[in-house]
Amino acid sequence: MTERAFDVPPFAARCLDASRSMWGASLEHPFVLALADGSLDRNLFRFYQMQDARYLEAFSDAAALISTRVILPEDKLWFIDAARMALVVEGELHAGYGKQLGYGPEDIAAIELTPNNRAYQNHMIEAATRGSLVEAVAALVPCPWLYVELGQHLLERLGRIEDDHPYADWLRMYSDPGFNEYMQNILARLQRFADGVDEPTRQRAINSFKVSVRYEWMFWQQAWEQQNWPI
Repeated sequence: MTERAFDVPPFAARCLDASRSMWGASLEHPFVLALADGSLDRNLFRFYQMQDARYLEAFSDAAALISTRVILPEDKLWFIDAARMALVVEGELHAGYGKQLGYGPEDIAAIELTPNNRAYQNHMIEAATRGSLVEAVAALVPCPWLYVELGQHLLERLGRIEDDHPYADWLRMYSDPGFNEYMQNILARLQRFADGVDEPTRQRAINSFKVSVRYEWMFWQQAWEQQNWPI
């Protein structure tokens, strides 16, 4: 893995250290490896993209809820922007693949959430509404952080992204160095919120982070197996 292009403050490093084995499992998931080499079945990618679009709605909701809990205007604006970015910027990626793979907003709205997706969404919203502020942000951080690291990891593995790669747009988005500033900002806020609480609260935030890291792996898995409810 190349050296990170953004600072990792001490509390974020603690969260990552506590989740190290789970973090690495996402980088080596068979869905991710197949996506990287272009062999991933289009139907699996379609399943993943549609579930991900619904996940991003909950991520946006959680960021918006956090914006109502922070005090500083610049923090409010940042989380409002984060909520918007989840829907607009990543939504453009979904819209592009929707044209290729034959789905639109109405199809996304009509899908049934997988058990893993629903559980992950509930975890984020619960942290945003019932947890401390540092727990709420810790629940959000693994998604963008892992995707940025994953995108850069895959770019390093591939060397370059060919124009004819079936998932070139996805790979280019998440390997884009523009996300480094986003990570710098959210991790700095995570550190500031961690500094303002006691150690038991920080430990709960670390657990909130770990749960999200587990759900990130489970998100790849639910797409890999096209998960359905068992009954």
